[in-house]
Amino acid sequence: MSLPTRPSELQAFRGELLHFLDDPERAGTGANAVEHLPDALLLVRDGRVVKACPFTELAPHLPADTPIVDYRGKLMLPGFVDTHVHYAQTDIIASHAQGLLSWLEKYTFPAETRFADGDHAAEVAAFFCEELLRNGTTTAMVFATVHPVSVDKLFDAAQQRRMRLIAGKVLMDRNCPATLRDDTELAHHDTLALIDRWHGRERLGYAITPRFAPTSTPRQMQLAGELFRSFPGLHLQSHAAENRDEVDWVAALYPQARSYLDVYERYGQLGPRAVFAHCIWLDETDRRRMAETGAAMSFCPTSNLFLGSGLFDYALAREAGVRVGIGTDVGGGTSFSMLRTLAEAYKVLQLKGQDLGSLQAFYLATLGGARSLYLDDRIGNFAPGKEADFVVLDPSATPLIARRLATAEALSERLFALMMLGDDRCIAATHV
Repeated sequence: MSLPTRPSELQAFRGELLHFLDDPERAGTGANAVEHLPDALLLVRDGRVVKACPFTELAPHLPADTPIVDYRGKLMLPGFVDTHVHYAQTDIIASHAQGLLSWLEKYTFPAETRFADGDHAAEVAAFFCEELLRNGTTTAMVFATVHPVSVDKLFDAAQQRRMRLIAGKVLMDRNCPATLRDDTELAHHDTLALIDRWHGRERLGYAITPRFAPTSTPRQMQLAGELFRSFPGLHLQSHAAENRDEVDWVAALYPQARSYLDVYERYGQLGPRAVFAHCIWLDETDRRRMAETGAAMSFCPTSNLFLGSGLFDYALAREAGVRVGIGTDVGGGTSFSMLRTLAEAYKVLQLKGQDLGSLQAFYLATLGGARSLYLDDRIGNFAPGKEADFVVLDPSATPLIARRLATAEALSERLFALMMLGDDRCIAATHV
């Protein structure tokens, strides 16, 4: 075994370790998809994984004076991946709503208007990034607002914290307040400038961001699709089929389209690295087209429940072969915590007559999320050479969790209890 010879190059972390090498429910993977080491040593050099092995196998090969951070009694996992969240909605989380469209008008649009002020955008961006990290989320795909300064301040905050972040300026040139309405051509030029300024800079990536089909004219949708196809590695993010009223609205605005999703396809917005939040009211053809083009869905359970939008059908998405990640969708979503979000995902699928096992849930929050964003060559597990973002969960974080886990023997049972009972208090540490 070859290890760096200078202790200063190494960081070592000891504790129980869990990560995924594949989808644990994909046919043929079985136990080979999961690696669980009750007493592991995770070696990191310059922010990248060197090796993750049983402690007794690796420790004798370490330089004698290598410091080891001791997380024994705690569980180390790859950092959580949030595939859909709005930083500008942080301050309106838990605002009473009577459905998506009225919620946007009453709370969201007024809140987003304030992000023309760079100082306000910077303050919220700093809080937002800290809140993600406090909850163990080290990678996120994020909506800013229509204001270019809102993107600058968000990327600034993420870069200072070495977070991996994908974000973009919202494109919105109709059916919104005048204070938020784009000039179509100017928004296109602003987006080009932001791509040039931020895309591929350290751990940052740019996402073309049409808010959703009703708030963009056909011309803006056309330009968004052209941009998405023009720059290597760009992402695209939007919303699709979240709410029945919204679906009807899209049908009236785009009568030539076969479906809501078909609007995006007509403008060249489906493909690898395109992520659509919600995807509740889709049909078989929509799911098939998402799978064929490589587009991904973001399952946002707390938001869907809070706004009464509907129940996501995970079984049909899997059957179609669509990539699926988990999104907190703050502020329609009600928590930054991936643990709470996974708990609500379990409940949503119970109502659909489906079962979300704990291993599958944690796969979705780590490697599955990375695959949805086409970042699984860089993050998502502890394979050598990958970025060493990780989160440490404390199974004794609260008396109730400690009591419940005292009687839980199987790993899946322990994870399930953490998922159902856990929140930010369970996050012992986050490393990026």
